[in-house]
Amino acid sequence: MTHLKFLFQKENYIDAVDPALYGSFIEHMGRAVYSGIYEPGHKSSDEKGYREDVAKLIKELNISTVRYPGGNFVSGYHWRDGIGPQDQRPVRLDYAWLTKETNQFGIHEFAEWAEKNSITPMIAVNLGTGTPQEAGYFIEYCNVKEGTTLSNLRQQHGRHEPYGFKLWCLGNEMDGAWQTCHLDAEDYVKKACETAKILRWVDRDIKLVACGSSSSLQHTFPEWDRIVLEGLYEQVDYLSCHHYFENRTGNPQDFLASFVQMDNFIHTIVATADYVKAKLRSKKTMMISFDEWNIWSIDGEPWQDYFTDHKRLYEVAPPILEQRYTFLDALVFGGLMCSLINHCDRVKMASLAQLVNVIAPILTQPGGEAIKQTIFWPFQMVSQFGRGVALRYFARVPVIDTVHGTSKTVQSAAVFNEETQQIAFFALNTDPEKAFDVTFNLEDFGVTSIERHVALYGDELDACNTFEQPDNVIPKILPLSDEGRINKQVSLPSLSWNMVVLNVNQ
Repeated sequence: MTHLKFLFQKENYIDAVDPALYGSFIEHMGRAVYSGIYEPGHKSSDEKGYREDVAKLIKELNISTVRYPGGNFVSGYHWRDGIGPQDQRPVRLDYAWLTKETNQFGIHEFAEWAEKNSITPMIAVNLGTGTPQEAGYFIEYCNVKEGTTLSNLRQQHGRHEPYGFKLWCLGNEMDGAWQTCHLDAEDYVKKACETAKILRWVDRDIKLVACGSSSSLQHTFPEWDRIVLEGLYEQVDYLSCHHYFENRTGNPQDFLASFVQMDNFIHTIVATADYVKAKLRSKKTMMISFDEWNIWSIDGEPWQDYFTDHKRLYEVAPPILEQRYTFLDALVFGGLMCSLINHCDRVKMASLAQLVNVIAPILTQPGGEAIKQTIFWPFQMVSQFGRGVALRYFARVPVIDTVHGTSKTVQSAAVFNEETQQIAFFALNTDPEKAFDVTFNLEDFGVTSIERHVALYGDELDACNTFEQPDNVIPKILPLSDEGRINKQVSLPSLSWNMVVLNVNQ
C-alpha cells in the first residue's frame, strides 16, 4: 500500500468551474435524434415525441448546454429545411454521414426539447455550403422578436417569442479535409469574419465560437489556430477544440494516460492564443470551448460496415457509431474529466460528443429501453459535485512512462462548493496492482468530515452494460475511515475511478 498526501488551501484555487463545462452534443447523425431523444409513438414519449425515459437520464447527467445540429452534418445543412409544418419538410441526402435526413426534427423541435429539459442551446451555423447571409437569416428567424419577414415567419410557425439563442458556433471542423466544403485557415477567417459581423449586427448580446483544431493529430495544428486567432481575435469569444481518445497501442496503461494527451493539447492551444494576444497587443484573454470530446475506438467497430456496404447507404437514422463502452473506457473518461476541471481557468465550455446512442453515455433501443453506459457514471459524478471553485493542491504522486510521456499514476481534481460547503475530490488510480491510501490535509478549511466515497472498481476491463444486464458496471459505496479533526483518509483501489465528498463545517 502506497501513501499519498494532498494539501488543500482555500485561497489556492484555479478558477470557478463554469457550468458550461458539463455540456453535450446532439447531431443529426445515426440515432442521436431519431429514436434517441425523439421518437413519436414510443411508450415513454410525450405528445410531441420527445422520449421522457431518455430525458430522465439526461437530467441525472446535469447537462448544461447542448451543441446542435452538428458536427459534420451542419456543413451541408440548411436550417430552412427544418422549419414549418413537419409534413411539408423536404427529405435530403446528408453528405457527412451518407444518410437520408427527413427533417422531422428541426430548430423548433430542438428549442422546445432544450427548454423542456432546462438546457442552454449552442447553435452551429453552416460555413461549408452555407453563406454569411444565410447565417444572418438564421439568427433573424431565431432571435428577432417581430416585424421582419423571417421573425414573422417564425410566429406563423407557432413560436411567438424569439428563441433567444446566445451561443453560436462559426462552422464545424473547417480544418478537416473530410468536411463538406473544407476551407484552409485564411479562407475560413474571411468567411467566419463576415458571418460574425452579420450575426452581431442582428444580435449584439451573442457569444461566438471560432473553429479551432479538430485534433492534435492534424498536420495543421497549431498553425491553424494561430492564423484563425490572428484574423478573428476581436470578433469571437471562444476558440473551439475537438479531440477523441482511443487505445492506439493496445496497452491499457497508455490508454489510461490519455489525460496527458488532453493536457498537452490544451497547453498548446492556450500558448498559441496567448502568443496571438501578445502579438495583437490585445487586452482580452481568449477562452476555449472544448466542444467535442470523448473516447472513440475508431477501428474495428461494426458501424464501419455501413460506410463500406453501398447497398445500405442513405438510410434514415441507421445505427452508426454506437460504441459499447467498457469499464476501462470509464476509467479513461474519468481521467479526462479531471483534466477539464484542472484547466477551467481557460476551458470554459465543453461538449461531450455525443449525448445519446452515437458514442454516448446513453444507449436506447428503438421502441425499447434506455440504459446507462459505463461512461455515464464519471460524467454524472463530476457534473453533480464538480460545481464551484477548482482547487490547486500539493501532492507527490508516483509517475510512469507512457506513449504520451510521463504520466501520474493518480490523476485527480478537486472542487470546493461554497454554497454547499463541500469539497469533491475526483481521482483515477491507473495502477493495475496497487491501492493508494490518500490523506487529505484540510487545516485551512477547519473541521471536516467525509460524507461519502463511491468508486468504479473491481470489474473486468472489457465489462460493459447491456440491455440484458444494464448494471454490470455501476459505482460502489466504499467504507469510510474518518479519524482526526484535520487529516482525513480514504483508500483508492487499484484500477479505479473515485469520488470523495467531504463536508466543511467551519
